Amino acid sequence: MTTAIDKAFYDEQGYIIIPNLIPPQTFEALEEACERVIAKTRSGSWPHRRTVGRQFPPFDDSNPDSWGVQHLMHPDLDEPAFTEWYTSDALINVATNLLQCNEDELQMELSNLLINPLEHDFALRWHRDDVRENATAEEEVVALALWTHGVQWNTRVLSNVDFALYEDSCLYLVPKTHSFPRTELQRAQSMTQAPPANPLDMPGAIQVTLQPGETVIYNNNILHCGAYNSKQRRATLHGCMGDIRGGSTRAKNVLQHGLLWMTEDRFRDRLNERGKRMLQALIDMKNGVQGDLGYSLVN
Repeated sequence: MTTAIDKAFYDEQGYIIIPNLIPPQTFEALEEACERVIAKTRSGSWPHRRTVGRQFPPFDDSNPDSWGVQHLMHPDLDEPAFTEWYTSDALINVATNLLQCNEDELQMELSNLLINPLEHDFALRWHRDDVRENATAEEEVVALALWTHGVQWNTRVLSNVDFALYEDSCLYLVPKTHSFPRTELQRAQSMTQAPPANPLDMPGAIQVTLQPGETVIYNNNILHCGAYNSKQRRATLHGCMGDIRGGSTRAKNVLQHGLLWMTEDRFRDRLNERGKRMLQALIDMKNGVQGDLGYSLVN
């Protein structure tokens, strides 16, 4: 299956919505896998989760409620559907087209799941994933110019639900801010650690709504935030993929999630040849950096 991609729109706006990136024959398997890993996370049997009260890595166990499941491809979860989709023709085709790279230049990175908390509404502040909120305009210009060697996505999975009740409208972003520093008005609303009361108060902000099977792919240094309604069910695949031409520019943002398990043979042995090539690119990036890189953002 080949998906038409408007690269010019993506380059200008910093995001694009693409339908049908999950082939029909794999949708049910992905949906069932999501249900199982959500159940494990909520029961406490899967410890790698995004914790309510912590917006960014490192996550901890300070709250029993969760807004995300980490490391979907981990062998201990034993859910091959996630790895099969991550290395699928449909997703690879989109990544190579948007990054304008060859398949053998792709780098495996993150595969996670965003879910609704059960007990608390939760929100993320306005942020860029790898630029601190107190960066000057000049520092933003430099950082944004480097951030062209990766794509990030949210893909809504749940299908057996009422769209009017369960469509995914959690993501807010400001188009074109992947290319430009914040205006003074945007800076005023994104310097705080607190999430916004109303994300649409941010100048230029839009709300992204996904139906089942739709994917929003975005430059994760675009200005964006998220708002999670505990009463609105969510299961949205959230991942990223890189391009080795970026060298170590993505290392901190990716490795901060704790990926030592991806260097183990038991993970490599589960991958197809495409996956093994992508994994080796990640390992090469990891081996090419020295010391503790720290974290991109602070809680």
